Amino acid sequence: MRDGSEEVIMETEVKSKEAEPLGEDAEKGDTETTSHTDAENATTQDSSISNGDDADDDDKREMVDLKIIWNKNKYDLKIPVDNTGAKLKESIHSLTGLPPAMQKVMYKGLLPEDKTLREIKITNGAKIMVVGSTINDVLAVNTPKEVIQQEVKAEENKKEPLCRQKQHRKVLDKGKPDDIMTAVKGTKERLPTVPLSGMFNKSGGKVRLTFKLEQDQLWIGTKERTEKVPMGSIKNVVSEPIEGHEDYHMMAFQLGPTEASQYWVYWVPAQFVDAIKDTVLGKWQYF
Repeated sequence: MRDGSEEVIMETEVKSKEAEPLGEDAEKGDTETTSHTDAENATTQDSSISNGDDADDDDKREMVDLKIIWNKNKYDLKIPVDNTGAKLKESIHSLTGLPPAMQKVMYKGLLPEDKTLREIKITNGAKIMVVGSTINDVLAVNTPKEVIQQEVKAEENKKEPLCRQKQHRKVLDKGKPDDIMTAVKGTKERLPTVPLSGMFNKSGGKVRLTFKLEQDQLWIGTKERTEKVPMGSIKNVVSEPIEGHEDYHMMAFQLGPTEASQYWVYWVPAQFVDAIKDTVLGKWQYF
């Protein structure tokens, strides 16, 4: 009997020992599952914290307020002080439409693209001068003047006479100015040594034309002010006899790339029309 009891006890112990590894494996499995879950939670928390720190960094960046001056226009710009000159050009492009490659940015000299605004010591309220032309302006400047002249003449032939158009009639209907210079029809004369005066502009005010040949400028003078225009910047000159007064012409100086920039002068003595075109546009022009 004793021997039988010992055998029963031994078998029980063996079975218990065989069952123990199963319990350890289960604990390991539970531990690994818990570890994976904790790691995922930690990763999510770290990611959330990191994103928050990046946003805070953006909000805390030091900014600088600038005054951008281009083409007689002023723009307000607020950008990080640690942006480079190249980044500043991109911001100017967004404001003005002027491509970075066509910009000359001036601040105490030509602004370097590879340095930050902090390194250049740009402070709040600094005025940044920008020089450059848009692609459309460049194309307009590079268009030969004779091509523009021919295109304008072709367009004029399709329209009614300029002097009959409503926008010009309101000036011409005022009649010939009392102090206008004497006109001679069918002749050509050189420009006089004195200003051409007594004429009207589009608003009906008196205007005089002074040709400063030594400075290559046309001075357009009114009672209020005198505009000094470089002759090289005048894209075209249009003229047409005034019906019923063919000894006088109405004339337009195109100061910009489109016809909207034409400056009209009325009652120009006919004998000076060719000399005016010759002086402003050059003798090689077609008239």
